[in-house]
Amino acid sequence: MVDVNTASTTGPHRDIPTGSFIPGPPITREPTSAGPLGGLTFAVKDLIDVAGEVTGGGNPDWLRTHLPAAHSAPAVEQCLAAGAALRGKTVTDELAFSLEGVNAHYGTPLNPACPDRIPGGSSSGSAAAVAAHLVDFALGTDTGGSVRVPASFCGLFGFRPTHDAVALTGVVPFAPSYDTIGWFARDAATLAAVGDVLLPVSARAPVQKLIIARDAFDLADAPVASALRAACAKLGVDDEEEIFGGPADDWRECYRVLQGAEIWQQLGPWITATRPAFGENIAPRFADAAAVTPADVARWAPIRDALRSRVRARVAGGTGLVIPTAPSIALRKNANGAEVGAFYQRALALSSIAGHAGLPQMTLPAGQVDACPIGLSIVAEAGSDRVLLDRARAWSLALIAKKTK
Repeated sequence: MVDVNTASTTGPHRDIPTGSFIPGPPITREPTSAGPLGGLTFAVKDLIDVAGEVTGGGNPDWLRTHLPAAHSAPAVEQCLAAGAALRGKTVTDELAFSLEGVNAHYGTPLNPACPDRIPGGSSSGSAAAVAAHLVDFALGTDTGGSVRVPASFCGLFGFRPTHDAVALTGVVPFAPSYDTIGWFARDAATLAAVGDVLLPVSARAPVQKLIIARDAFDLADAPVASALRAACAKLGVDDEEEIFGGPADDWRECYRVLQGAEIWQQLGPWITATRPAFGENIAPRFADAAAVTPADVARWAPIRDALRSRVRARVAGGTGLVIPTAPSIALRKNANGAEVGAFYQRALALSSIAGHAGLPQMTLPAGQVDACPIGLSIVAEAGSDRVLLDRARAWSLALIAKKTK
């Protein structure tokens, strides 16, 4: 039997185990018809249903207490109907509650771009599988950065769509007002081709102007911010403005509270009844979600409305907001608690910009710092997903172009 967790011989990491796929026999499905994704292979995060299989959610107790899915998620069916072949389900952080890519039960998938560092989560296995050339693209979920962060860490193209643009039927719910299905690819053409299959057609003005979010860049490590500003120069972007309009911590705290309330509403009854064994880093996060009160929600809900309006006004009429995808390169596998905590403080503030507003965000590989990838993101107005994807190839070519004297 083929070891699906060993990198493809056509890729740059021959015979290296990746830990991308869930344990057990490979979960495969052949295309159901011919289409624009013909000849491509893909993987699916283990939060997304495949008919006849139990969606494990990255936790053995979730796997044990759930039945096989009667139907595949529409996004999976659409990819199969477009000619792509499913080649496996991928490891996820437990029930999506992490940006690290570390799973206490199933291990940490390899980051092929910098193997001594984490891949990012919670769509860790999906990112690792694409980066290791095991599949051509992969589906993940993104609530607070779970596609965007691993795309940046692993040097991939990644896409988080407009909220509700891709149906969430057949996906384990986490925080529904923030949840999306996103995807990874190694090149802009594949990223856009998947979008053509999954996204509704929408007539939107092209992205005519890009603006740097100055205070978002202030959240990044200095070497990362400097390298990303050089990338902005290649795109011809020099206009700047502030997006947060106050402390970035308010954006993160708003996300923490409102996400936490939704998480406990969705998963709390199962946790209370089952008492699952969570990893030592995950259990406190669910306890924090359980502690969110109705008063907390009442305080922060109108603040989210204001933040949402602020971002949507900034990107109206064909403007793209340029931000760092992540505040740092991938953390080392042995990063201490303080380093992880500092990363989360900044990463969640960055990811909440599109998250609070329900907007599409595309991340592009934009260079390296200390031999590790960094990603540059563009956030655009709601429904402009295809517009963003149509520009991906031109922007990516500009980013890899060398300066001439």
